[in-house]
Amino acid sequence: MSKKLIVIGGGAAGFFCAVNAARLHPNLEVLLLEKSNKLLSKVKISGGGRCNTTHACFEIGDLVKKYPRGQQFLKKSFHWFNTNDTIEWFEQRGVALKTEQDGRMFPTTNDSQTIINCLLQEADKYQVKVVLQTEVISIKTENGFQLQTANGKSYHCEFLCVATGGYPKATMFEWLFSLGHQIENPVPSLFTFNLPKHPITALMGVAVERAQVKINGTKLAEEGPLLITHWGLSGPVVLKLSAWGARQLAEASYQYQITVNWVPDYHENSLREAWHGLRTELSAQKLANRNPFGLPTRLWSYLLETAGVNPENRWADLASKEQNKLIQVLTGQVFQVNGKTTFKEEFVTCGGIKLSEIDPNTMMSRKIPNLFFAGEVMDIDGVTGGFNFQNAWTSGFIAAKQISREA
Repeated sequence: MSKKLIVIGGGAAGFFCAVNAARLHPNLEVLLLEKSNKLLSKVKISGGGRCNTTHACFEIGDLVKKYPRGQQFLKKSFHWFNTNDTIEWFEQRGVALKTEQDGRMFPTTNDSQTIINCLLQEADKYQVKVVLQTEVISIKTENGFQLQTANGKSYHCEFLCVATGGYPKATMFEWLFSLGHQIENPVPSLFTFNLPKHPITALMGVAVERAQVKINGTKLAEEGPLLITHWGLSGPVVLKLSAWGARQLAEASYQYQITVNWVPDYHENSLREAWHGLRTELSAQKLANRNPFGLPTRLWSYLLETAGVNPENRWADLASKEQNKLIQVLTGQVFQVNGKTTFKEEFVTCGGIKLSEIDPNTMMSRKIPNLFFAGEVMDIDGVTGGFNFQNAWTSGFIAAKQISREA
């Protein structure tokens, strides 16, 4: 008699577990339950609709450094399935990935539907049954697992994989508490820094190739591309900081100060030392017309205004007081952050099922045999750039492989 696997959650991790389990064990009956009316919704919107499938980071020691939570756990998991395996898995199914300059990897079609179609074809090929608009509200461990849904249906299975993604509130995990697992309290990760009514928001759309951002009063600092938006600051440098500082910033109720160095090749003293050479070289030119730091023109004008410098002045005529102020603004402008905004629709949390209660080599619960977890429902989250999807593929595949062995 065939055994049954139920996967709860139709996102990347759940789908990957379902299709691989069905492929590796043809006699296993696989059912995937999704509470919404959409499958793979994060895959669809990721990377602006192109699907940032993974990241070109191939050494496990380097890869785990991209995860603010879950490094030690993933150090073991990535030995079984990592970036190389993800690339190979999709290539074997006719989906080639390309690497962009920043290391992010996308399908060569630049269309997330390519990834979705690949997974749907696998589900069809291996007869994975998918049921939408079916929310599981309780799980009982009786001769396997007995699931109750919000629409009054019940399901039974011998193997269960929970891949529901992250939840914003601990209370949303309540239906899992009956399994005896502990939850690390969830808080948002990957969010932008709000600067309500700050003059810099008038520069929305301006992007800086490289800036350094520090969270004052902490050791948290990152360097990378920065984007000015109509609500504040975003871009990879901010999103990385939000991931690493997720718990600290939540404890601060998203009220804190940051310092931005717009010219990270310098600090205040080194720029002061270089300034004489800049003044001499550019002496006859107007400050407005000559920006030696490669900053966007609108940002340069804003920084001159912030420092109280007349843009019509020549470099040679810059008074020492104005010069000092401009150097300070360029290398250490302080902003008061007040609130956050979720980055696009890419909702990510830190928190979830405690990792000490899951075997990183199998994704099986250490408390309940044949119960598995995959993806963001665990207390694992990565910085932006394809790392959260890599965790989804890795955990989904490892769970599938172990289930196929046990079945």
